[in-house]
Amino acid sequence: MGDSIMKHFLSLGLLLTATGAALAQAPSAADTVAAKSTATANPLTFYGFVDGYYGFDFKHPATNARPGFLYSHNRQNDFTVNQGLVGLRYDDGRVRGAVGLHAGSYVAANYAAEDPVFRHIYEAYAGFRPFQKAWLDVGIFGSHIGFESAISEDNWTLTRSLMAENSPYYEAGARFIYEVAPQLTLTGLVLNGWQNIRETNQGKALGTQIQWKPTDKILINSSTFLGNEQPQDSLRRRYFHDFYVTYAATERFSLAAVFDVGKQQSAGRSGYDTWHTAAAFVKLKLSDKLSGTLRGEYYYAQRGVVISSLQPARTDADFRAAGGSLNLDYAPAANVLFRVEGRYLQAKDAIFQQRDAQTADGYGNLTTSVALSF
Repeated sequence: MGDSIMKHFLSLGLLLTATGAALAQAPSAADTVAAKSTATANPLTFYGFVDGYYGFDFKHPATNARPGFLYSHNRQNDFTVNQGLVGLRYDDGRVRGAVGLHAGSYVAANYAAEDPVFRHIYEAYAGFRPFQKAWLDVGIFGSHIGFESAISEDNWTLTRSLMAENSPYYEAGARFIYEVAPQLTLTGLVLNGWQNIRETNQGKALGTQIQWKPTDKILINSSTFLGNEQPQDSLRRRYFHDFYVTYAATERFSLAAVFDVGKQQSAGRSGYDTWHTAAAFVKLKLSDKLSGTLRGEYYYAQRGVVISSLQPARTDADFRAAGGSLNLDYAPAANVLFRVEGRYLQAKDAIFQQRDAQTADGYGNLTTSVALSF
């Protein structure tokens, strides 16, 4: 990042601090689902989030980078910031909008292909109610896909699962949200593409999301994506479906199951390359300040589509990996979270780089983080 970009970023952060009249925690991805229809006392809120971390990879090569398919908390043996975020939101019940800026190793990895002027935008959208119980937003906003989000403290685990790392964190386009009932919300989207602010071709992508809460303890989500993610002269349709269920069995014990499947038209042959991935989460609240989460996951991608290459060749190898993680979370205050996580991945092939130019089929790491929201 250039010095000038960071100066502008810091300057705007100071401006937001001076003008923010009320403090609010950075909202989760579900904040757009149930917007209030009545005006609040103060429609303008200021929010912020900082996630500092240190990671260590076992038998790591002479680099501070983690494997290339990891984008969040992707540095090892390096004290750094995954995400520093400040923003303003306005919502008077009839119109709403948001502007948020961020920086960190997550931003450097995920926004590398974007124009420099857009790389530090976390969200920037404006919207209104075309009629009661509906919102129409246009701009840049969080992805409608996935159980996990860019804000680490909103996730059950510290690091992201393989499925989350290799599906969109953010989107640019228009979204229409309609609350059919308090338990059911429908969303339709027209997007520039699969996690890209800048359009890459003349086509537009489509997305849908259904969120249903049959009971207070169960949430069922179904999200879809359809689009062409290749240049205009190289049409390759991509179809994708994300499905997850969360179950709060008790106040202290929760479960989540996630399954994704996608297809993309192949290069050099007829048909499609397919990938599918799943994860299961078990979260236990040990006390008011202490909790732990166990995760198991797998990822399969034919010819490494998406996770290894957006345009895989005919001879590229399949990607197969599975693993698990265990993290412990301690909250010394309501807006501070200290986390420690151990993670291990096992691949079918020796895809993980190690020291002395060696490769292995196993990969393990430790990550610790202190996150503050305001």
